[in-house]
Amino acid sequence: MPKRGRPPVLDQEKRRDILTILTVGCSRRTAARYVDCAPSTIRNTAERDAEFTEKLAKAENSSEVMHLRNINAAAKDPRYWRASAWALERLRPEFYGSRNPEIVTPDRLAELLAQVAETIVAEVPVDRYRKNILKILEEVLREFREK
Repeated sequence: MPKRGRPPVLDQEKRRDILTILTVGCSRRTAARYVDCAPSTIRNTAERDAEFTEKLAKAENSSEVMHLRNINAAAKDPRYWRASAWALERLRPEFYGSRNPEIVTPDRLAELLAQVAETIVAEVPVDRYRKNILKILEEVLREFREK
């Protein structure tokens, strides 16, 4: 008995086109426009087809790998040291990224909360109130570090 229902919007040719477009670094939205479908069609097809999901992930990651290879190749030449600096800024922004003075790091927050805790210990006369406040501050810092 023949299958009923609508034929799939993304035939094998359109799927290959999508994967090729993603491989060069374009977005799923661009790939969807190219094959004349909605981005949700790509997502829905991937949800129904594990093999296509795997190929999508590989195609999307391959562009990133290609660019990192280019950066690494350029960085081998001392004239192009900026390629290494650029990669480090993005791979480890907490150490190498430019710092906005308005951004609070976990270490800086810990320093600030330690100062607040010292003030609380000195100024709040009731021991159980102090302990509750300090416990809340510790929880705030823990949650901030987890983000």
